[in-house]
Amino acid sequence: MTAGAARRLLSLALGATSRYQAWGPNTEARTREFVDSAVQARSQTPQRRFPYVARVGREVVGMGELHVRSRGQRQGEISYVVHPRRWGQGIGTEIGRHLLAHGFDGLGLHRIYATCDPRNLGSSRVLSKIGMRQEGHLRHTALLSDGWRDSMIFSTLETEWRPPA
Repeated sequence: MTAGAARRLLSLALGATSRYQAWGPNTEARTREFVDSAVQARSQTPQRRFPYVARVGREVVGMGELHVRSRGQRQGEISYVVHPRRWGQGIGTEIGRHLLAHGFDGLGLHRIYATCDPRNLGSSRVLSKIGMRQEGHLRHTALLSDGWRDSMIFSTLETEWRPPA
């Protein structure tokens, strides 16, 4: 494969990954800024962002993040992204489960939520598969290149994650 063909393939993959997002596809510089901010977040006290890198062998295939939105209300938000070559292989599900476990078992959160574009059927399936329930449909939450995006909001509670004994 030529370098030009590889760049076009990478561009298509990045475009597919960020299709339903207000960000991206990101330049290398923007990606470096994001990684630097995630590394810095690990040293903040109290830590509010908990990034997670998904690997298969040595290959990075996705990432996720748990963001503590309110310590007092014990609420967090999860997000994730998986390389399109790895879609449908359960990686998003594993990332989501890992983030929920860390939020509930590690941080003692009460409620964790996530949002996704209603057109992103794969993401809504992942959120349902990890035990999150759709709470609602929010209209025109983000302006994308193709117009306004709606958001579905999903959540799960600590009692649903780990039912009382």
